[in-house]
Amino acid sequence: MKGGGVIVEERFVFEKEKHLTVMKTNLFFASDGFTVFDRDVQVVFRVDSYGPDTRDAGELVLMDPTGRCVLTVRRKRPSLHQRWEGFVGDRREGDQKPIFSVKRSSMIGRSNVAVELFSDRTEEYLIEGSFVHRNCTIYNSEMETMAVIRRKVDISTNMMLGKDVFSLTLKPGFDGAFAMGLVLVLDQTNDDDDDDNDNGDDGGVGQQH
Repeated sequence: MKGGGVIVEERFVFEKEKHLTVMKTNLFFASDGFTVFDRDVQVVFRVDSYGPDTRDAGELVLMDPTGRCVLTVRRKRPSLHQRWEGFVGDRREGDQKPIFSVKRSSMIGRSNVAVELFSDRTEEYLIEGSFVHRNCTIYNSEMETMAVIRRKVDISTNMMLGKDVFSLTLKPGFDGAFAMGLVLVLDQTNDDDDDDNDNGDDGGVGQQH
């Protein structure tokens, strides 16, 4: 299976399938932050407020539970298309090169997101489905499933939770920090589409509800 192994950090590559719960904490701004838990309700990742009074609105930082910066994703400017880049750690200054880039990919009948991985090996990923409906899949270049985003169901009541709480399932060997970096980009590109028409179709990753 292509696409396994360390992309961002070894400790976030799990030998067995990993089920995470992602909670969006939009208390003050449209995209205020995230907290990510495992099945033992232990924090795996967090993203503090990235509203207008913190960093550049086009830059997000994924942290571990202690607050250490694991990954930075930044909107690439200038760019004719929505393109984001990912950097290991806290990219503030310097000539650090990105480890991956994310851009929209137009295909017949639906809107997808294409991901290109750099470093020692060049790989491509494709994200299909609708993030706004929390229903999309990350595939490797061979169209094998690497991670799945779905709505979260409350087991006690069998009721589907709101879109601010959703599940992220990682296939064995797929870097969880890389997957969460893609979630951050999907969330931002979704917020950029306020003017898109909502026709109820789950096919477009970037459609706004």
